[in-house]
Amino acid sequence: MKIPRDINGSALAKAMRKLGYSVVRQTGSHMMLTSQTNGEHHTTVPFHKPTKVGTLTGILKGVAAHHGITVEQLLTRLEL
Repeated sequence: MKIPRDINGSALAKAMRKLGYSVVRQTGSHMMLTSQTNGEHHTTVPFHKPTKVGTLTGILKGVAAHHGITVEQLLTRLEL
């Protein structure tokens, strides 16, 4: 599955709610999301339109590794 090219930070944060992530704080143009699922996990999402592909890939890899799934499975769960 291909990484989406047109997703922004707010849409990514909204999609990540499905995995139990919530916005804990926002400083400037970056949001910090935290999840208690499978242990505590933090990730930072830039509030940019659109999010750069490399940045998005890094975020998705970290989240997928925490949940023990592949990036393709994560994209399916997030419906991106």
